[in-house]
Amino acid sequence: MTKILRLLALAFLSLSLLVPVAQAAPAKREPAKVLKEPRKVSAAKRKPAKVKVTKSARVDSPKSARGSQSKRSKAMVAVVPERLSAGQLAGLRDHPDALDIKSSVALVIDQDTLEVLFSKNEQAVLPIASLTKLMTGLVISEAKLPMNETIVISQEDVDTEKGSRSRLRVGAELSRGELMHLALMSSENRAAHALGRTYPGGLPTFIALMNARAKSLGMTDTRYVEPTGLSSKNQSSAQDLATLVNVAYGNPTLRELSTSPHHEVEIGKRMLQFNNTNRLVSNPSWQIGLQKTGYISEAGRCLVMQATVAGRKLIMVFLDSTGKLTRLADAERVRRWVESTPSIKPLG
Repeated sequence: MTKILRLLALAFLSLSLLVPVAQAAPAKREPAKVLKEPRKVSAAKRKPAKVKVTKSARVDSPKSARGSQSKRSKAMVAVVPERLSAGQLAGLRDHPDALDIKSSVALVIDQDTLEVLFSKNEQAVLPIASLTKLMTGLVISEAKLPMNETIVISQEDVDTEKGSRSRLRVGAELSRGELMHLALMSSENRAAHALGRTYPGGLPTFIALMNARAKSLGMTDTRYVEPTGLSSKNQSSAQDLATLVNVAYGNPTLRELSTSPHHEVEIGKRMLQFNNTNRLVSNPSWQIGLQKTGYISEAGRCLVMQATVAGRKLIMVFLDSTGKLTRLADAERVRRWVESTPSIKPLG
């Protein structure tokens, strides 16, 4: 009996030792699962789609990924909003009108009778941008200076006001007539500045003549400080600009150059083509006798034109328009209104 009890005790002891070992065996496999997790995390970090780019983030593509990432970099650049124009600051764009004109200021006049057919904020005095070049061209043309005289573009003609670009490099040689053409047709800033700079007596004399000519025409709201329109201090009203368009239309040179669709000039050994900034001059449905466009952020998009619509000679002025095409759309609105109204009654 004693021998049997000893065997049972030994068996019980063996079982008690085996149970903890069986329970501990699964625990030995746990570290293997834990080791897999870091691999998943490190893979996730390599996915660029999960990286959030903020507006302040730099968009510098690494040298090893300039291909596809360059397109992605452009999309991630923060858009800087345009500065508010003088018209916006004055609240002029909020004024409703019968034709739903989008420009802050508009004026339509019958050129033969000088009757105002449509007006919107026509007395507001605003920056006029490159509409300035119309007076620049008028003063140069009336001075009877030789149009074939060669003028060299200098460092003085480079825009330091707005930092605008130009295809007329410093040292380029063009005739006064070519500079006039580019200034009026494609609104070339260096061309306009060179015209004023090389005027007999220099730039101060030329600017004084611009203001004197405006005064002689009764343009009491107008002031010029330079010949290009890059300065927001060049200002005028729609009424004054309509007067300028009427006078400039009587000058055959200004009519021809401002409505030219394009022009080629030779710069060194290269031929460069310049195009008109007003696409309506190439539109067969328009009969435009004179035009000029303008833009700086303070002035918005501007346009003045003399055009024949439904047999009537009209002078149109649009100031502080939003978007590149809105001023042209405003001109189209006026044209459709005139064409659809046999007996026009003044609006505004």
